[in-house]
Amino acid sequence: MLRLTKKADYGLMALKFLAENPDSASLSAKDIAEAYHIPQQLLAKILQRLAKEGLLHSHAGMNGGYTLARNASDISAFEVIRAIDGPLFITSCVTVSGLCDLTNTCTIKEPLARVNESISDVLKKIRISDLAEYDQAGHGEHDLVNIRTRNA
Repeated sequence: MLRLTKKADYGLMALKFLAENPDSASLSAKDIAEAYHIPQQLLAKILQRLAKEGLLHSHAGMNGGYTLARNASDISAFEVIRAIDGPLFITSCVTVSGLCDLTNTCTIKEPLARVNESISDVLKKIRISDLAEYDQAGHGEHDLVNIRTRNA
């Protein structure tokens, strides 16, 4: 089964929260963690990572926190997941170098590479603004496939 890591989940949730609260000067890890009942220390590390990767701006000081570095419609789910978890590979045979021990005899490498590419393409089309709009439309959990289908 394909699953997002908890870190990627939390990162997407945090960016969604920031997109839904554009009037706030900046929001802290505590603000976001309390809104979603998620571990604040873990979220703080995720937010720092997203800031380092240029998806968030970090503001120090008493009223410090985070804001989106770009418009929510310009940030894809793929970018967030990649920033947190690194390159997306659904199997261990598809790697940065593209090689594994069975490269010469593998009969499923190409089909799996196409699956990986398809998943990446879908995630690249889902925007943080889509997640915020989907929730505001009265949906509970975010079914990324349904979001993509709706926007097709």
